[in-house]
Amino acid sequence: MILFAALYLVVINVGTYAAFADDKRRAVRGDRRAPERTLLELAVMGGAVGAIAAQQLLRHKTSKEPFRTRLLIIAVVQALALGALAWWAVGRPQAWP
Repeated sequence: MILFAALYLVVINVGTYAAFADDKRRAVRGDRRAPERTLLELAVMGGAVGAIAAQQLLRHKTSKEPFRTRLLIIAVVQALALGALAWWAVGRPQAWP
């Protein structure tokens, strides 16, 4: 189960990064762009790390509001959820037998 989750996160983050890269390429060319909603949906599905990496490395949508704030909120919520899951799975106090 953990291996599947890790594989999913790798795939969704690589895919999200690729979507941001494609959108940046289209922006430079003046072509039709991906809707911001689509990019944020990829982040919500687990691709927040890939989205933020692409945003910073590609300098794409770094000053676009409210997109930037929404992406940050998604990343914070996912980090908190991951921390809570890790605490529940590993770090929570064990009940006395």
